[in-house]
Amino acid sequence: MLRFAKWHIWLGWLVGIPILMWMASGLFMAARPIEEVRGNHLRVATDQPALSLPSDMVPEIDQPLKEMRAFMQDGRAIMMLTAIDGSITRFDLESRTPLPSVDEAQARSIVAEQIVGGGNVSTVRLFEANNAPFDFRRPLLVWQVVLDEGTHVYVGRVTGQIEAVRTRWWRAFDFMWGLHIMDLRTREDTSHPILILFAALGVFASILGCILMFRRRKARVTAK
Repeated sequence: MLRFAKWHIWLGWLVGIPILMWMASGLFMAARPIEEVRGNHLRVATDQPALSLPSDMVPEIDQPLKEMRAFMQDGRAIMMLTAIDGSITRFDLESRTPLPSVDEAQARSIVAEQIVGGGNVSTVRLFEANNAPFDFRRPLLVWQVVLDEGTHVYVGRVTGQIEAVRTRWWRAFDFMWGLHIMDLRTREDTSHPILILFAALGVFASILGCILMFRRRKARVTAK
């Protein structure tokens, strides 16, 4: 038991900081509902008319298709085709004509219509697919619309849709998630040697602590 107690003390010094970091980051991430973290409460609910598809609905493209989506957008039927190479083309289903890419003015309009407070824009910037912002982390050509209160809204230049809403709380949540999994560089790797090692040491220290709870303590002799 004495040896277990010494091991427990040394392991406590070794894994104490990671355990405190896990508990603090976990508490922070649990403090708000995930829907609020993702900015879902900022999206304006819109009623789109029912989608009616013609029989010869699929426009012709030169490449094999990976995905085909049909939906209503701004009151009209849209067909979005994704080719094998990842390129995306939007078509107006009624006219069968390709739709142009979204420009800055359209991106501002989309955000103003679909996001609470979306008319209060600070900056707008276009990001290439191979240079996506860290808080977006998707290989997609997007407009980054920054609102005055710090929210980043990402509008797909080709898709014409809001691809992500990143509030300040989301960015803080993302940082805490990186601390939680010990991966501040990519914040994606949940299985790497450092995390596994400290988690294993933490489990071992907890087991020793549980064992030490059952040790017998000698009664102290009180002087008379």
